[in-house]
Amino acid sequence: MENFTELALIEPLQRGLAEVGYSHMTPVQAQSLPAILAGRDVIAQARTGSGKTAAFALGLLSKLDATAVRLQGLVLCPTRELADQVSREIRRLARFIPNVKVLTLCGGVPLRPHLASLTHEPHVVVGTPGRIVDLLRKEALPLQALKVLVLDEADRMLDMGFADDLHTIIEATASKRQTLLFSATIPAAIHDISDQFQQDAVNVTVADETDDSPIAQTFFEVDDDTKIEALEALLLDYRPESAVVFCNTRQEVRVVADSLAERGFAVLALHGELDQRDREEMLLRFANRSCTVLVASDVAARGLDIVDLPMVINYDIASDADTHLHRIGRTGRAGREGIALSLCTLRDMNRIRVIEDRLGARLHWEKIPVPEDRSPLLAPNLTLAIDAGKQDKLRPGDVLGALTGDAGLPADAIGKINVFPTRTYVAIARESYDMALQQLRSGKIKGRTFRVRKIVR
Repeated sequence: MENFTELALIEPLQRGLAEVGYSHMTPVQAQSLPAILAGRDVIAQARTGSGKTAAFALGLLSKLDATAVRLQGLVLCPTRELADQVSREIRRLARFIPNVKVLTLCGGVPLRPHLASLTHEPHVVVGTPGRIVDLLRKEALPLQALKVLVLDEADRMLDMGFADDLHTIIEATASKRQTLLFSATIPAAIHDISDQFQQDAVNVTVADETDDSPIAQTFFEVDDDTKIEALEALLLDYRPESAVVFCNTRQEVRVVADSLAERGFAVLALHGELDQRDREEMLLRFANRSCTVLVASDVAARGLDIVDLPMVINYDIASDADTHLHRIGRTGRAGREGIALSLCTLRDMNRIRVIEDRLGARLHWEKIPVPEDRSPLLAPNLTLAIDAGKQDKLRPGDVLGALTGDAGLPADAIGKINVFPTRTYVAIARESYDMALQQLRSGKIKGRTFRVRKIVR
């Protein structure tokens, strides 16, 4: 079975698949969907980018009774970013099912709006474990009618310390439910959850595609006291359009980002101490090419899904082979070529041997290059923020019209426009940024004047 049309899906879901251009199933979809649609519990091992979200979304939506205003599907995710992605995918696939309400409930924002939104019960909730437990304690989230429970990236939820919250949530759900568990790795703790909360689960393991994907891996031996200079040399020599640099601790994330900023790089630091708005702005700026280098820890980068990411650099070697494969698997997506570079000190060699054993091949080593071009990597775009959004009836076309009309900017100077409920972000070519900022501050959008702000590091 290769095509979605071969599945026993209701017509609105087939229309939704056609609308988003899905025709052929990925391996994880082909292996898991028949069991999911048959109502079986499933435990599936598949990495990010494998198509697992569509697999459980289709299973969840196929069970949905949109005429019953009850919470019927719950998806748990480790981070707000991943929850937002999952919610968007569910809404896209459900667009031809009338009146489906999908609610995203995550921490980092006040609890009161979430309590207000639950006065009208949604059909599907996507959220992080901590916030879901908060709502359960407030007796605001009824789970008695739940048909499908999904644990997405379950290994990371355990890594982030959500084990107790997961048990609390699962034990509050209806006993006659379908439980779908998706994880990049299946350690013993995941098997324990499956044994405790799933019934006769179907095991699905999708072979890691990292070896077959067009990712060129290169390793470099360095000294501790020259690592930051080595990182700078790699970035200047390869000069990627964008790169994610992985560190093992949030302290290292801050130190590396500050060091690169001092050297003139357009860099941002993604770590767990940021508030939700800062995280959203940071990921948005990286995606719209207003930032060249994103330095991140593994947990903070969870949910980061940039389709065209040309390079990943391991500033610190990952603690295990699965994490290493997950990191480098963020590049080389959708058939594009990707580059993965790793800096290794003598104390990393035991970890390197584990990675080599996992790959089943000798690693490729090179010396740190001496770059000819020492000019810093500046991002092609800069981002400005407009303090207005969907609640003000603002649309991307309105912003584009204001910039290309009265402001006189060429259309190719304007990048991605992201409209949120109360704010809008616009990527502007670096050379046109000052003019755009000045014109929007002195002019009007849809006949109204809004506050316009620079977004700086």
